[in-house]
Amino acid sequence: MRRAERLFEIVQLIRSRRLSTAAWLAERLEVSERTIYRDISDLQAQGVPIEGEAGMGYRMRAGFDLPPMMFTSQEAQSLAAAVRLAQGWLDPVLARHAEVALGKIMAVLPTAARVAAESVALYAPPVGDPAARDRLARVREAIESRHKLRIDYEDVQGRVTQRVIRPLGCFYWGKIWTLGAWCEHRGDFRNFRIDRIRAVETLDQRFQDEPGRTLADLFRRTEAEAREYERSLRS
Repeated sequence: MRRAERLFEIVQLIRSRRLSTAAWLAERLEVSERTIYRDISDLQAQGVPIEGEAGMGYRMRAGFDLPPMMFTSQEAQSLAAAVRLAQGWLDPVLARHAEVALGKIMAVLPTAARVAAESVALYAPPVGDPAARDRLARVREAIESRHKLRIDYEDVQGRVTQRVIRPLGCFYWGKIWTLGAWCEHRGDFRNFRIDRIRAVETLDQRFQDEPGRTLADLFRRTEAEAREYERSLRS
């Protein structure tokens, strides 16, 4: 990668995240952290409003923008393929927005790139229960608005129980979506298959992050359980 391209990529990466460490940038760009520090210093000297410092991370000050970079034919093909594949598994609302967004991008592409993208012979028709995809939209909206949900959930034995949960994140596993949540009834994290949620109601009550009940806490719990499982296999 030429240095000019690397500088542009650094700006794009920092813009895309709340906080980017030099170590993370160095790993993404396959250069040393020392190179990242030097490049960021040069960008700041040129007037690019990057805030932060070594050891703390960097972010872009609000309001900064760059002219759009045109996609290559291969990048346009990858984008079109990714949107088509995702549409088959997204909820209907996001699937429609993805199609609209792709159309806007196609409209400004150079002719060669647009033709290349449109010629990608990869398709993904909608799969799964349409009702489950609709419930996925309800769950996703509750995650974004921080509203609690009341769900009727069917377990593997076919028993249906009612839960009040704090929805934290949806996860796609190749064939199914699951919902990671804090269960008010159990007082612990639980994972629910979206296709086994028989009814969902968005409650008026909203929730705030509390120590031990956040998505980050759920990730830490999952990682710890995975490490423990690996140790048990080796023992």
